[in-house]
Amino acid sequence: MRIALFATCIVDAMYPETAKSTVKILERLGHEVIFPAGQACCGQMHINSGYMPEALPVVENHVKAFERSDYDVAVAPSGSCVSSVKHQHPVLAKRLGKPELKERAEAVGAKTYELSQLLTDVLGITNAAEQLGSYFPHTITYHPSCHGMRTLGLEDRQLNLLKSVGGITVEELPEADQCCGFGGTFSLKNSEVSSAMLDDKVKNICSTGASLCAGGDVSCLMHIGGGLSRSGQRPGTMHLADILASTREMEVAL
Repeated sequence: MRIALFATCIVDAMYPETAKSTVKILERLGHEVIFPAGQACCGQMHINSGYMPEALPVVENHVKAFERSDYDVAVAPSGSCVSSVKHQHPVLAKRLGKPELKERAEAVGAKTYELSQLLTDVLGITNAAEQLGSYFPHTITYHPSCHGMRTLGLEDRQLNLLKSVGGITVEELPEADQCCGFGGTFSLKNSEVSSAMLDDKVKNICSTGASLCAGGDVSCLMHIGGGLSRSGQRPGTMHLADILASTREMEVAL
């Protein structure tokens, strides 16, 4: 299968190893991974903040970048960005009177998957240890990000993949379904509320005794990681893709 990588802004700029891990996983399965030129921000931040006209050229750029490339499906290691592509882009185009763009955005969105979605629903991966060679002999806990849970309906896809990694121990996170408080610009515009939500999340993570908190969105993990660091607590954070890409031969040290 020919798979297009949608890297997303924050992964590309701040967590490039997560993009590389995504490629490693897919190539390990024998798939060809391409990187559509011209891709940039998906416009989620603009749309979430109400800047609809300003988001339009950003959305148009994303649609153009991905519709002109030859691939079977596209994948991103981010539930929030995939949620924007699949749901926000067509809604924005319709609201701004762009019916042709709406159809094009729907076509791109229909071929775009979050990583765990692609692995489980399309590629049939149910056992990471056996099918990917994933090995990570550490104790983790797992935070399910809001967009993946509530918009994409990922349910336990990410968690089940993590539990199937060789050598891993997964501790249940209390109040896992509660938001970490990031929410993009929400954490800037409502910093006090965001910080209170983060404090709760940090306390729950630390209560598990895990070595790190895993998740599927680096934006949430960045926010959580900052809270853990400031609290002086031991746990760190790591993206699902980086754990799945880890093997006995290239074991990740904490």
